Amino acid sequence: MARAVLDTSVVFAAINGEPGGDLAGDLLPTALFLSVNLAELATKLMDAGLDRDELAAVIGALECEIVPFDAPLAVSAGLLRPLTRAQGPSLGDRACLAFALARGLPAYTAERSWAKLDLPIDVRLIR
Repeated sequence: MARAVLDTSVVFAAINGEPGGDLAGDLLPTALFLSVNLAELATKLMDAGLDRDELAAVIGALECEIVPFDAPLAVSAGLLRPLTRAQGPSLGDRACLAFALARGLPAYTAERSWAKLDLPIDVRLIR
C-alpha cells in the first residue's frame, strides 16, 4: 500500500545521494510518483549529462509506482495556482500537491517553500 507521494526533488536526491536521499530511498518502494514529475526528473537528469541509455537505466531502477497525470489532476493542479502563487511552485510541484491531496497521503519534498503553503496537505521535508 502506498504511503507517500514524492516530489521530483525527493527522487533526484535519492539518485544523487544528496542530503535527505537516504530517507527518499527508504520511501521509494512504497511511494507514488506522478508521470509529470517523471518528466521533470528526466529533464533534470538529461541536463546533468546523462545519455538516453543511462536515463533509461535510472528510470528502470526506480522502485516507486509511476501514476499517470490525468485530466482531473491537471484541473486540481491549476486550481492550486491562486492558493500557492506567493510561494511560486512549478506546475510539477502543484501536480504533486494536487495528487497528495486527492490520495490523502503526505507529500515529501526538498522544497522548503512548501512548508509555508496553507493547504490541507501533510507536507514533509526530507532535509
